[in-house]
Order: sequence, then C-alpha cells, then structure tokens
Amino acid sequence: MEIILNLLILFLGYLFGSFPSGYLAGRIAKGIDIRSLGSGSTGATNVLRHIGKRAAITVFLIDVFKGVLSILLAKYFLLNDSWQVAIGLSTLIGHIWPVWLNWRGGKAVATGLGIFLGLSWQVGLATLGVFILMITLFRIVSLASVSAALALPFIMFISFKTSSISLPFLVISLLAMTLVIWRHRENILRLMKGKEPKIGKP
Repeated sequence: MEIILNLLILFLGYLFGSFPSGYLAGRIAKGIDIRSLGSGSTGATNVLRHIGKRAAITVFLIDVFKGVLSILLAKYFLLNDSWQVAIGLSTLIGHIWPVWLNWRGGKAVATGLGIFLGLSWQVGLATLGVFILMITLFRIVSLASVSAALALPFIMFISFKTSSISLPFLVISLLAMTLVIWRHRENILRLMKGKEPKIGKP
C-alpha cells in the first residue's frame, strides 16, 4: 500500500509540473500560443518578452509554487529523501515535457527553484541569490539561469558537508543542473557569439 501511495504522489508531481502556466498566460492575455514565439519556451522569460511583466511575474510564481508544492506533499506524507528527490525530478520532467502541450514546456529554472526551496530553503535561496546577482550585473536571463544551475551542486555540496543534507539531494542538484544547461544549449551558443539579448531588448 505504501508503494502505491508513493507512486501516486510521484504521478501528482508530474501533473503539478506540467501545469501549463506560460501557455495559459499567452492564451488568456493575448490569445496566442507562446510556444510559437521567441525561444518557444513556456517559461517566464519568453512570457516577459512577448506578453508583459505582470504575466511573467505570475507565471514565475506559479512555476516556483509547482516545485514547492510537490516537495511539501512528499514531506507531508513523510516520504524519505530518495522519494522526495524522485518526486522533485518528476515535477521537473512535467514542466519541461508537459503531456498537455505535446511535450513542449519550459526550461526548468523557476520550477527547479521551487523544488530546492522545498528540499532545502537555504540552498534554494542561495541559488536564487546567484541568479539575482548575475541578472543585476549582466541583465541576461539565460546567463543568470545557467550560472545559478552551475552553482547549485556546489552550494548543495557545501550544505552536504556542513549539515544534514542527504546524498539524494546532492544527486538531484547535479541532475537539475544538467537539465537546465541542456535546455539552455541554444542560449549558450548565442552567449558565446555575443548575440543573446538582454532584458528590455528584442
């Protein structure tokens, strides 16, 4: 019975992650499919560029909440660290490959933040700090996102060495970093060529 409950929560994690907040923002605000514009992502950055700041903030907060909710649900049912990590990963997969949108979703940044805020709020806030620092200095969302993703395993490792952070948490930080970088592979190429747009520029 316990394994059935765990698998059900795992499935719910995927459904939470696949909630199409960016897509709905495009449809509700402008009657558009956000996936047909810009990067094709349903994330907050693409929403910001093509719909507006208010919609982007709403999408960002919802996407963060999806990650937090999945982990809190796992903790409510007293699932161990390995199951929490599995549910977090399922939520990330749902966000990137949502069943409702023909497997075309976001880039895992906001939902990943929510997952790590749920797993370890200290790690989540430290990673957010890296993002904010980079976005303040360079005003390039993709650079801030990739920088935060690269910093995440190091931040988690420091926590792993100095506190009760478990090995599964360290593993998911590496997996999340890999997913975020892979989803930003085109952005990285543009960054290398100096062609990645800054906030407020087309």
